[in-house]
Amino acid sequence: MKNQILERTKTFALECWKFCFKVPKSREYNAFVNQLIRSSSSVGANYRASQRAKSTSDFINKLKIVEEEVDESVYWLEIFEEVLPEHKDEILKLKKEGSELLAIIVSSINTAKRNQKNSIS
Repeated sequence: MKNQILERTKTFALECWKFCFKVPKSREYNAFVNQLIRSSSSVGANYRASQRAKSTSDFINKLKIVEEEVDESVYWLEIFEEVLPEHKDEILKLKKEGSELLAIIVSSINTAKRNQKNSIS
């Protein structure tokens, strides 16, 4: 499962990048493109960092960053859905993957918190 999530988060960043390549070039669009590329690539980078966590608390903290970044990516995709309706199918596919990754990460955070609590008790 871990390697699958590493691959999915990398693919998510690459697919967002490919989408951004298709976005018209303008000052306004470029601001949104830069935000989506930054947040979507941060998802995979921070998930990868979580796999080298030094403790359960460190692991949880790193996953919380992943949670924030994937949620932000979905936000930017929602913005693009509004301003570029002609790309709706591709955007919906990316939003679906972002939402699935978000659910997996939140579940992982909750499991890690439960395991941490049980190990203290």
